[in-house]
Amino acid sequence: MNKGLIERYRRRLPLPDETAVVSLLEGDTPLIRLRNLPEVDKINVYVKYEGLNPTGSFKDRGMTVAVSEALNRGSRALICASTGNTSASAAAYAARAGLRAFVVIPDGKIAFGKLAQAMVAGAEIIQIKGNFDQGMNLVKTLAQEFSLSLVNSVNPFRLQGQKTAAFEVIEELGGAPDYHILPVGNAGNITAYWMGYGEAAGRDNSCIARARELLADRFRMGEPWIDRCPVMVGYQAEGAAPIVRQRPLSQPETVATAIRIGNPQSWKSAVAAARESKGWFDTCSDDEILTAQKRLASCEGIFCEPASAITIAGLMRAVRAGRIPPGACVVCTLTGHGLKDANIVAERHDQRISVVEASAESIRELIASRL
Repeated sequence: MNKGLIERYRRRLPLPDETAVVSLLEGDTPLIRLRNLPEVDKINVYVKYEGLNPTGSFKDRGMTVAVSEALNRGSRALICASTGNTSASAAAYAARAGLRAFVVIPDGKIAFGKLAQAMVAGAEIIQIKGNFDQGMNLVKTLAQEFSLSLVNSVNPFRLQGQKTAAFEVIEELGGAPDYHILPVGNAGNITAYWMGYGEAAGRDNSCIARARELLADRFRMGEPWIDRCPVMVGYQAEGAAPIVRQRPLSQPETVATAIRIGNPQSWKSAVAAARESKGWFDTCSDDEILTAQKRLASCEGIFCEPASAITIAGLMRAVRAGRIPPGACVVCTLTGHGLKDANIVAERHDQRISVVEASAESIRELIASRL
C-alpha cells in the first residue's frame, strides 16, 4: 500500500524522523513498457508515468517534502512562480497543510486545467504581465520580504522529493536503465534524477555536492545498491531552448507550456548532469512534440501533456540519429497527465468526430465503412 514517498524513503530524505508529513500519497507511479510504437521497436522503452501523481504531475514529489519542511519550520504561507503544474501542486499541498498559497503565473500561455486546480484549492492567483522568468525573479524577492516559503525548485527540499523517482525506476527495473530522457524547462527534474541515481550508486556528482552544500548535516545519502548510472538526456522545445542555444531567451515560445522557460533556475546542474553522465541536450519542434503525443496515445493508450511528449519525440530523433543503439534500455519520464492541457487536442490535433442519426442502421453503416 502506498504510504507516500516520505514514509517510503525517509532514511534518504533530509527530514527529521519527528517531522509531521504533508502527503497526498504521491509517488509509486507506474513504469510502463511500450510495446506498439514501431519507431522504437528495436529498443526497450519504458515510460515513468508521473501524470498519475495526486495533482497530475511530478511536482507532487517535491512538494510533499518542501511543504512538510515548511510546515514544521512554522511557515504560515507558500509562494511560487509557475507555468501551471507547480501552482496546482503547491495549492493542493498548502490546502492539505492548512497554509495559504500565493501563485504567480505568466500572462497567458498557461493551460486552464492547471489553473483550475490552483483555483479550486483556494490559492491566491496573481497573474503578471510578463513571463515565467520574470515571475521567478519576483517571488524570490517577495519570499524574503514576507518570510514566505518559496516552493519552486530552487528550494533544495523540492529536488530531494523529486529524486525519489529515480529510486522507483531502479526498484522496478532491478537496476538503472542505459538512458534516461526528460523534458527540460526549469531544469530541476533532470538535476533531481541525476542526484537520485548518483546516491543509489554511491557516487558523488555535482548535483549531490550542491545538495550537500545547501542542506549541510541534514543531507542523507544512504547505502548504494546499484553499480552504474544511466546516460542523462534532456530535450527542450525549439522555441524555448536556452540551454541548447547557450543563452537565456527573453521571449520563449512553445506549445508545450510547461517547459516554456527562457532562463532555467537549475541550468548549471542540468548541464552537469548531462556532462557527467556522457549525455546530451537537444531540441524538438512543436510539430514533433504534438505528433509524439498523438502517437503515444493512439499506439499505447497513454495520454500525456505536450511537455511530456517531448521525451518520446526526442527518443525518436535520437534513434534515427543512431545515438541510442538497438537493445538499449531507455526510460522516458512523462511529467504530466494529458488532461492538464486537454484543449490542445481540440486546437491542434485533427480528430474526426462522426455525427449520424440515432439508429442502429446509421451506426452499423459507419462501423462497416471503417472496418
